[in-house]
Amino acid sequence: MGCCRSSLRPGAGAGTHAAGKPPRHRPPPPPTTNRPSTNAHRTAPSARASGGGGGRDVPAFAEFSLADLRAATGGFAAENIVSESGEKAPNLVYRGQLEGSGGAPPRAIAVKKFAKLAWPDPKQFAEEAKGVGGLRHRRMANLIGYCCDGDERLLVAEFMPNDTLAKHLFHWENQTIEWAMRLRVAYYISQALEYCSIKGRPLYHDLNAYRVLFDENGDPRLSCFGLMKNSRDGKSYSTNLAYTPPEYLRNGRVTPESVIFSFGTVLLDLLSGKRIPPSHALDIMRGRNIEAIMDSHLEGNYSTEVATTLVNLASQCLQYEPRDRPDIKKLVSILEPLQTKLEVPSYVMLGIPKPVEEPQAPPTPQHPLSAMGEACSRMDLTAIHQILFTTHYRDDEGSNELSFQEWTQQMRDMLDARKRGDFAFKDKDFKTAIDCYSQFVDVGTMVSPTVFARRSLCYLMCDQPDAALRDAMQAQIVSPDWPTAFYMQSVALSKLNMQSDAVDMLNEASELEEKRQKSTKGP
Repeated sequence: MGCCRSSLRPGAGAGTHAAGKPPRHRPPPPPTTNRPSTNAHRTAPSARASGGGGGRDVPAFAEFSLADLRAATGGFAAENIVSESGEKAPNLVYRGQLEGSGGAPPRAIAVKKFAKLAWPDPKQFAEEAKGVGGLRHRRMANLIGYCCDGDERLLVAEFMPNDTLAKHLFHWENQTIEWAMRLRVAYYISQALEYCSIKGRPLYHDLNAYRVLFDENGDPRLSCFGLMKNSRDGKSYSTNLAYTPPEYLRNGRVTPESVIFSFGTVLLDLLSGKRIPPSHALDIMRGRNIEAIMDSHLEGNYSTEVATTLVNLASQCLQYEPRDRPDIKKLVSILEPLQTKLEVPSYVMLGIPKPVEEPQAPPTPQHPLSAMGEACSRMDLTAIHQILFTTHYRDDEGSNELSFQEWTQQMRDMLDARKRGDFAFKDKDFKTAIDCYSQFVDVGTMVSPTVFARRSLCYLMCDQPDAALRDAMQAQIVSPDWPTAFYMQSVALSKLNMQSDAVDMLNEASELEEKRQKSTKGP
C-alpha cells in the first residue's frame, strides 16, 4: 500500500456522509417513477419500497372501483377468505389477483372488507387510507389502494403468500421457527415500526403475531392494515384484554408507548412459541428463570446470552407505566447486533420452497466495458470477488500517509483487523470479513476505498444490498473518480431492483474508466 498525506476518514461509518465538499459525482437518490397502477382509476406517483425490496416494485397508491375488487376476488368468494376477525371486528380479508397491464404478470393482492357503516364518512376513510398508502417500506406489506363505493369501504395491500407469524409459531406442522429466524422477525418488525414512526405514523392498532406476515422470500413483514382502526370510532384492540396495554384499558387511547407494549407481547410469542399473558410472563421473568419462558421446541438451540437480552427487552416493553418502556429507536439498536445467519435466506430458515424469481434484464451499458464492468453487468458476484481480490489495494494509492507518531498500537491493531479481513475475504468467509473490515473502518484513522468496496461485496454475498449500497457510496466519497465505487453501486442498485439507476451508475463507471485509461496513455 502506498503512502501519502495524513488524514481522518471523511465518514463515520457505512451509513454516514463526509463533511465538507461533496464528491463531484453524486450517488442517485431513491427514485420515483410514474408507472401506472393496474386497474386504477386515479393514481398517485408510484414508489419503490424504502430500502429496496425483494420482488417487483410496489405499485402506485390508487382508488379502485368495487367492480375491480369484486372481479379480483372472484365475487368475494368464501374460498378466498384468508383472515376473519370475528364478531368483535367483523372485517374479512380476501386473497385476490389483479390482471397485469402491458404484458405485466398478474399481481396478488389482499383486500380488507370493512363492516357496513364502519366508516360512514367516505372522505375521512379516503384521507386515512391515503395517509397509510403514502408509506413504502420493504419490511411492510404495503397498502396499494382503497375503495369507497356506497357503504362499502375496502383496503388493498400487497399479498403475502406464506402465512402469519401466529401460524408458524403456534400451529406449525413440519418444523418450528428456528432461533435465528425469530431474531430476524423481531428486528425486521422493529425496523418497520421505526419507519412508520419517522414518517409520522407511530400508532399501530392491535399489534400481534397475526399482523406479522411472510412474503414470497420468507421475509417477515408488518401488515399495513394495523395502521388504520377497524372503524372510525371502533376499538383499537380486538384481542384478549390480557394482552392489551394497561393505559388503553384506562383511557381507550393508543399511544406510541402502547405500540411498544404490544411489541413486547410479540417478543414473548417469539421466545415462548405460545401465548403467555404479559402479567404471568413478567412474574416468570422476575424469577430469572429463562428456561421457563423459552420454547421447548427449540431444544436448547439458542444462545442463552442473547435469549437473556431478549427476555430483558420484552420485560422493558411490558412495563406498566408507559414512560418506563424503551422507544422504538432503542429497540432497533438492541436487536440489530443480535442478528445471526445473515447469509442464510429467510425461506431456508422458515422451511418453505425457494421462490421463483422473475427474470431481471441486466443493465445495458452505453460504453464498452472492462472485465469489472462486464462482471457487474452480469451480476456475477464470484467474478467481482476475484477481481477485487487480485486488484488488492493498488487503487488506495494516495488515500493515506501516516507520520511516525501515528504508528500507535491502535494503528497496528487496525491494520491487523484489515489483514484478517483480507484473509477472510480470500477464503470467502464474508461474515467474518464484514466484522474485521468494520473494526478497521470504525477506528477511523485511515480511509480505504478498497475496504469499503470489499465490504460492499461481502454485504451483497450476505444478501444485504442496502448495506452494500451504503458502502459503495462511501467508497465514492473517499475516492470520487474511482470507477469501482460506481460499479459496486450499480450491482447494489440492481439487487434492489432499481434497474434504471443501476444502468446510470454502470455508464458513469464506464466513462470514468475510459477517462482514466486515456489519461494514463497520455496525449
